[in-house]
Amino acid sequence: MKFDIKEEDLIIKPYKQDQSIYVREQKGRFQQYRRVLNWLLMLGFILIPFIPYQGQQAILFDVANQQFKIFALTLWPQDFMLVAGLFMAGAFALFFVTNWLGRVWCGYVCPQTVWMLMFIWVEHKIEGTRNQRIKLDKSTITREKILKKAAKHTVWIAMSVLTATTFMSYFIPVYDLYADLATWQASGLVVFWVFLFALCTYGNAGWLREKMCIYMCPYSRFQSVMFDKDTLLVTYDNERGENRGPRKRKEDPKSKNLGDCVDCNLCVEVCPAGIDIRNGLQYECINCGLCIDACNQTMEKFGYEKDLIKYTSENNMAGKPTNPWRLKLVGYAVFTVAIFAIMAIWLAVRVPLEVSVLRDRNVLYRMNFEGLIENPYTLTISNKTQQVQHFTIKVAGIEHAVLNAPNTITVLPGLMQKVPVTLIADAYDLSHKVTDVAFTVTGIDDPQLILTKDSKFYKN
Repeated sequence: MKFDIKEEDLIIKPYKQDQSIYVREQKGRFQQYRRVLNWLLMLGFILIPFIPYQGQQAILFDVANQQFKIFALTLWPQDFMLVAGLFMAGAFALFFVTNWLGRVWCGYVCPQTVWMLMFIWVEHKIEGTRNQRIKLDKSTITREKILKKAAKHTVWIAMSVLTATTFMSYFIPVYDLYADLATWQASGLVVFWVFLFALCTYGNAGWLREKMCIYMCPYSRFQSVMFDKDTLLVTYDNERGENRGPRKRKEDPKSKNLGDCVDCNLCVEVCPAGIDIRNGLQYECINCGLCIDACNQTMEKFGYEKDLIKYTSENNMAGKPTNPWRLKLVGYAVFTVAIFAIMAIWLAVRVPLEVSVLRDRNVLYRMNFEGLIENPYTLTISNKTQQVQHFTIKVAGIEHAVLNAPNTITVLPGLMQKVPVTLIADAYDLSHKVTDVAFTVTGIDDPQLILTKDSKFYKN
């Protein structure tokens, strides 16, 4: 068998679908996989902000206070290296999946695809089947047409507003957000962002649809770079299917010099991107598998072998085995695991405490009435946990030095406390004009909260 791909099919070309795409409703194995996965993702998206943790919202990206709370973990702007690592790991994970299974991210879990197909499902329920929708759009303006269009767009707008408010609930405490919106007490800024995200959802999922993926998403342009001859792609078996043509169910296709493709065109009608998979590899294909379900349904009716369209690799189509341990695939997996491992180690050794030591700029040192040398400092203690913490301060570096500081410093969660302290030492205990000292801040409630910062002690 040969993998029949023409050279021109591999060239990224302008999208040629000018007319509207009316996606036919399709049932099947891959459609079922996607719907179950989409429902789980949708429920998770809506319900996650309502998960409580120690009396607070478990996941909250509090931009106003520059705190990102994820259960017991609180991230600050200084911790954004972790966010950068997360994006890097996500990128390599996407490269890994793309090299292995093609563009399945787009077909199964991409928010654009999830919302687009959800909007199309609403359209199907209100306006009818594909043929009924085409007929409705071509018909003159009637009362029935106005009612159906108004009902569809009303549901779309409601879904868009729900999407926008749910998205905002990741940045604003969810109960405060819904209460403020319900009582018209929300600030103008919050209303603006809800309106903007609702408008984007309505426009992207309801109107732009596949054009968002084809024209605006960069992934569709560079994803083929990650493909190789072992990548599993939705592929039409050209040798088995051609010559295509209509026939009766019980008619022998060989008598008419026909292949198994009955040219029913269902694979095109169910495609969210509106492409014909029989034309070869195309960058618009999102590997959703809907054409596989449609084709298998037709093959079953005609009594033919299934999988005329299927997930397979170029090597498989050429009769060669697929190599699961190819260098590119293993490399992407290693980089993904390595970055996640580094992030895990960073989190394990991370101390949710920040301390800075600043010297008094106006007073380098001073002599007190006892003839001892005093150096004033200001310690800034940041409590990066979600509980009230109590700390003590100790100093090392000068024997017999006395630290004039509070016995206990209380710092509220997510806040910082400035503590003025004075270090007092006898000149006879100092052999140099500048002596290294170290301030250690230790948690009373949690001794693992300990951090040491170096500074200098000056004498005349």
